[in-house]
Amino acid sequence: MYAISLGDDGGELRPLEPWQAEEFLAHLDRGREFVQQFIPFGSRATDADAARELLQSWADKKAADAGSLHGIWLDGKLVGGVLFRIFDAEHGNCELGCWLEPAAAGRGLITRAARVLIDWAVDERGIHRVEWYAASANEPSLNVARRLGMRREGVLRESYPYRGVRQDREVWAVLADEWRAARARVRDDK
Repeated sequence: MYAISLGDDGGELRPLEPWQAEEFLAHLDRGREFVQQFIPFGSRATDADAARELLQSWADKKAADAGSLHGIWLDGKLVGGVLFRIFDAEHGNCELGCWLEPAAAGRGLITRAARVLIDWAVDERGIHRVEWYAASANEPSLNVARRLGMRREGVLRESYPYRGVRQDREVWAVLADEWRAARARVRDDK
């Protein structure tokens, strides 16, 4: 399959598939509390069978061209990932998301991996609009959206009930033309 370098720090973007359930479960267990501060990602994957089932659901989504899951490894250890939670090539829209265990936070891995996915979605699949949703309290996720050059389009007030509290969710997005123009500016500055 693929292994895409995310820079000189040992970060790689690779497929995350059902056969990797044990590694995925160990990763979730290391970062469960951190990851699930704002999102329930992996909350039901508490044993190898449930982890495999979750990964299989993403494999099925990829086979249907409706989403995909990609792991981030740091020095050979799974530490997080990025995903297309929604992928609608017919209408040119997708939603990007992420998760990361605390030991890998603050290194820019999510931003670099998200750039790879956005480049692919825009250049290879003709996606017009890439969305990013995050709880208003999730400052690290909002910072990723900013670093990706996304625009804050609004706040869905108290729209997301999580852990007994209705959370505000922010909607961020970048359009294909904006993405290409920003990428060209970066190249021109080099």
